[in-house]
Amino acid sequence: MPSSRIPFGALSTATEVVHDVDLTGKRAVVTGGASGIGLETALALAGAGAEVTLAVRDVHGGERAADRIRQQTGSRNVHVAHVDLADPGSARALAESWGGPLHILVNNAGIMALPELSRTEQGWEKQYAVNVLGHAALTLGLHDALRAAGGARVVTVSSSAHLMAPVDFDDIHFTHRPYEAWTAYGQSKSAAILFTVALARRWAAGDITANALHPGGIMTNLQRHLSEDQLRFVGATDEAGRKLQVPPGWKTPQQGAATSVLLAASPLVAGVTGRYFEDCQVAAPQPEPAPGKNGVAAWAIDETAADRLWDEVTKALALGI
Repeated sequence: MPSSRIPFGALSTATEVVHDVDLTGKRAVVTGGASGIGLETALALAGAGAEVTLAVRDVHGGERAADRIRQQTGSRNVHVAHVDLADPGSARALAESWGGPLHILVNNAGIMALPELSRTEQGWEKQYAVNVLGHAALTLGLHDALRAAGGARVVTVSSSAHLMAPVDFDDIHFTHRPYEAWTAYGQSKSAAILFTVALARRWAAGDITANALHPGGIMTNLQRHLSEDQLRFVGATDEAGRKLQVPPGWKTPQQGAATSVLLAASPLVAGVTGRYFEDCQVAAPQPEPAPGKNGVAAWAIDETAADRLWDEVTKALALGI
């Protein structure tokens, strides 16, 4: 078990994880790298010597983030590329424009708890579309670049919210059942883990590892769709409803990025694939999944479900691109 030799935990920061790691000559893509834990992930990778591309929807915001990374790390090898993960064609275009090998892909971007049912032009529920299908289109499109790198790593940010809901394969896009924001978000995060499990099995022969993770609770733009009551429910505001910078039990963005960076860059997890991590460790099984708990639900790592999810995703992308 890799966790027995990983000296990092919930309070570790991304910078600490790569303190002695040299990524010179490595190339990385971080989706959603303009803010939150995506920015901290990109900062840590660039600080360790990697060439980093921020794949973002807002290119102007991405350029501001890239300037910050250049200033803080002294690296000139920081770039910005446009991607709209709600549009699989945009993800495919970014993949097709990539030249040369890619050593690290961090599927970090996401949306959470949209209060109303929102669909893409393909009719897909938007959280599933962005959190799962958009990243799948990008990852699959970059397969040749990842394989050319030799020992490439795919890292996908999931969430403990997967414990809220398995994938409803009979109605993924809420065509028949009533829409519920947290159920949709939880389903998308379960699907992200299942896709990782399927990807790890299929790409192992190409020397590509794939792992998923829960970063912890972090106050970022991800919470922008939450109501005041919802923020209070998750402990993100005080009794007066004021937003807390770091709520009790939550992490700073630097701590939240640590597990992503560990999986993306640390030699401590070299060769580890198809796993779900939290707090820089392999997550334990959670026999009674429920909101607020830790660990990984059986439904998120079941190989039969992973195969079914793979089929659903590849079918959707073939029809939707």
